[in-house]
Amino acid sequence: MFKYIILLIFASFSALLLPSPAATTDGQEVEALLKWQASLDDQNQSLFSSRVGNSPCNWSGISCNEFRSVIHINLTGSGLKGTLHAFSFSFFPNLLGLNLSNNSLYGTIPSFLGNLSKLIYLDLSCNQLFGRIPSEIGLMRTLRIVYLFENNINESIPYEIGILSSLNELALFKNNLTGSVPASIGSLGNLSTLLLNNNELSGTIPQEIGMLKSLSRLDLSINNLTGSIPTSIGNLANLTVLFLFSNSFYGSIPSAIGNLTILTKLRLMGNQLSGPIPREFGNLKFLTHLGLFMNKLNGSIPVEMNNLTYLKYLVFSSNMLSGSLPQHICIGGSLELFTAHDNYLTGPIPISLRNCSSLYRLRLERNQLTGNISEQFGVYPNLNYIDLSYNNFYGELSSKWGQCQNLQSLKISNNRISGVILPQLGGMIQLHLLDLSSNHIAGEIPRELERLTLLFNLTLANNELLGRVPPEIGNLSNLRILNLAANNLTGSIPGQLEACSKLQHLNLSKNRFRESIPYEIGNIYSLQNLDLSQNLLMGEIPPQLGNLENLETLNLSHNELSGSISSTFADLSSLTNIDMSYNQLEGPLPNSKPFLEAPIDGFINNKDLCGNATGLNACPSTISNGPNGKESRKVVVLILVPSFGALLLIFSVVGFLYVLLNCRRVRNNQNSPREARNDNMFTIWSYDGKMVYENIIDATEEFDPKYCIGVGGYGSVYKAELPTGQVIAVKKFHPLEDEGIANLDSFENEIRALTEIRHCNIVRLYGFCSHLRHSFLLYEFLEGGSLQKKLTNKEEATEFGWIKRINIVKGVAEGLSYMHHDCSPPIVHRDISCKNILLDLEHNAHISDFGTAKVLKPDSSNWSLFTGTFGYAAPELAYSMEVNEKCDVYSFGVVTLEVIMGKHPGDLISLLSSSSSSSATTSTAHGILLKDVLDQRLEPPRNQVARIVVSVAKFAFACLETNPQSRPTMQQISRELSIQRSPLSEMFGEITLGQLLV
Repeated sequence: MFKYIILLIFASFSALLLPSPAATTDGQEVEALLKWQASLDDQNQSLFSSRVGNSPCNWSGISCNEFRSVIHINLTGSGLKGTLHAFSFSFFPNLLGLNLSNNSLYGTIPSFLGNLSKLIYLDLSCNQLFGRIPSEIGLMRTLRIVYLFENNINESIPYEIGILSSLNELALFKNNLTGSVPASIGSLGNLSTLLLNNNELSGTIPQEIGMLKSLSRLDLSINNLTGSIPTSIGNLANLTVLFLFSNSFYGSIPSAIGNLTILTKLRLMGNQLSGPIPREFGNLKFLTHLGLFMNKLNGSIPVEMNNLTYLKYLVFSSNMLSGSLPQHICIGGSLELFTAHDNYLTGPIPISLRNCSSLYRLRLERNQLTGNISEQFGVYPNLNYIDLSYNNFYGELSSKWGQCQNLQSLKISNNRISGVILPQLGGMIQLHLLDLSSNHIAGEIPRELERLTLLFNLTLANNELLGRVPPEIGNLSNLRILNLAANNLTGSIPGQLEACSKLQHLNLSKNRFRESIPYEIGNIYSLQNLDLSQNLLMGEIPPQLGNLENLETLNLSHNELSGSISSTFADLSSLTNIDMSYNQLEGPLPNSKPFLEAPIDGFINNKDLCGNATGLNACPSTISNGPNGKESRKVVVLILVPSFGALLLIFSVVGFLYVLLNCRRVRNNQNSPREARNDNMFTIWSYDGKMVYENIIDATEEFDPKYCIGVGGYGSVYKAELPTGQVIAVKKFHPLEDEGIANLDSFENEIRALTEIRHCNIVRLYGFCSHLRHSFLLYEFLEGGSLQKKLTNKEEATEFGWIKRINIVKGVAEGLSYMHHDCSPPIVHRDISCKNILLDLEHNAHISDFGTAKVLKPDSSNWSLFTGTFGYAAPELAYSMEVNEKCDVYSFGVVTLEVIMGKHPGDLISLLSSSSSSSATTSTAHGILLKDVLDQRLEPPRNQVARIVVSVAKFAFACLETNPQSRPTMQQISRELSIQRSPLSEMFGEITLGQLLV
């Protein structure tokens, strides 16, 4: 803007020296402006409301020279909506500057714009213009600045652009430009800024680009450009910024880039570049940002890189680089982010990293690096994340690590580290994750680790640890994962583990623990996986373990346990994997499904276990005592009769309640069942269920595939039209004999959840049928289909405007808020995704597919196997299977972003999650404008709609917080979205993702 002001001052002074225009010019300009105003869609009467007299020189946004001829028109952000076709540009012979940016202008750019032969500054950016850039732009020989960015211009860049020899800045980014970069652009010898990024340009970069000797910024990123990077780029001696990332460039990086000695930012990532990194990069002494990741680069990193003393951001990751790292990569003391993971690098850690106090994030995992780890690292006051796993480091852990008080994640697994775990490591008070597994660490576990109160993952498995587990480990109240397997730990298992109330995965296997299993473990109600196998444990299995109602995996094999298995274990319905083999157990197995269906391998080599499980002998109490087994039959009768009686009682109660509910519905809505029969089959479902069942079988021709409208993991959905004309959706589950418990659980979950829910944004359940041949659920049929289908269909998505999308988000928020806060106990869906949001004809959202839903149990940890859809599931499920409402909140955030972006946010989620913990990535987020990530198939939102979109986006980002406790509740979101406000809405066009992360 400063450059624009200087240009206009100079141009205005020049205009004063021009001869006086004809007397009629003033009148022509007034007429032209008023005529254009009248052509606008809303005939914006406020456009020239501040005009005084008939001369435009006194009007707002208009400037004149001393001869009262218009030389500047600046109507940026004036709410203009309409086209430029009624604008008589020929009536403004002395116009020097035209700024109509940040409005709602649409249509094409008229060719008679070329009549502005004296124009210096042209800004039509941030509108909705489409079509082509007229070739007549070549007539405007005095143009110095052209801003047409952020429109919908969708044809190729005209060759005539090369005629504008005075041009200084050309910004055409964020359009839909196609075709190639014209070779004529090389004629723009005065060009300093060329921004063509975020388009659909194809072909190669012309060699003529090297003729732009004045160019300081070149951005061709995020296009479809291909071929090799031209060596002529090396001629751009004034270049400071070169962005070519996210294209399809191949071949080697030209060494001529090393000629760009004042370059500060170079980003070539996300291409298919191969070959070595040029040694000439060592000439780029002012470089602060270098991004080369996700290419096919090979060879070694040149030692000349040591010359880059200003580097802050250096990323070599995901290539095929070999050799050693440059030893003086942080000699300038500015390096903040350094990643080189997933390569074939060897040798030691760079010497300069020892004193690199600026370092924030370091990732070198999955290489072949070596060296003594105790000598290669210093104290890093800003370090937040370090991963050195899967290398060949040796030596001992340094006490200096304890001084890294901002470190949250320390991973050094799968190396050759020896020595002991030093007590000083207890000084890393911000640590969340400590993984030292698969090394040669010996000695005892220091009790000083109790200071790491934020730790949720402590993995020390597969080392040579000795001695007892310190009882102070019970002070790690946030611990979710404790893995001490495959060591030489002895003594007893500390009962103080009971205090780790959030613990979900406890693995103490392959040690030498003696004595009995402490009964206190039975009080860790959150526990999901318990492995105490291959120890020397003795005594009976504590009956308190039967309290672990969330337990899924239990392995007590290869010990010296004796006695019987307590009947309390019969209540562990969540168990999916049991192994008690190779002990001295005896007596009957608990009479419950997990034990009855467990493989015999889980019980072999015991003293005398018996029961109904496959492969075990029947217990004596069930063997026939008389002729023809009369005693046995008596026992069976005594067991079965009460069981069937109980089941009959349950079904009778459920049936009575269901009839009662339907009777009420009939009395409220119709005068008699007979009248209801002609309207809605399901108001009389309980009166004649057989009739409805037969009608469904007939309507789908016994579930012929031609009626199938969707297939899921547990079943298929069919469309059925009943004799009454009512259309319903039938979710038919896969046969239970094929899928077993999973399908049955899903079937029961969905019925349990939906019979307790009544909300307009949740799909309505009409009824269900559990039959040997066909088990199915009956829903209202929603004609709009799934949200996922709506977003992926280009034609439908184009008609799926911002207001409709915002209403979808609000509807989902209200439905989830009801489930989480108005149902008692709360219900968590666990699989919120676009495929499970159904729409009616008015685009109202209905949450569906409750097969994985979970009713939260009060005063209990709510365990779960992983369920949900990858890409939507909360990140904590990777290390924690505890289910709570915040899992749905995260999924809601992903869905919301997908609605406003038009596609799954994918890598953007990784950027946002890392932005919360990395200054480098936060800087990246601050460089991305919100409107750049919105669905480009729609026109950008404006005015009030823009304000609401900002609110929606801000809440979506808040939902994606890595820490579940930092996410808002669905009740908060639902209430705030109804207010529809945003403090950032006034500057929507300039809002960055970084601002929304604040």
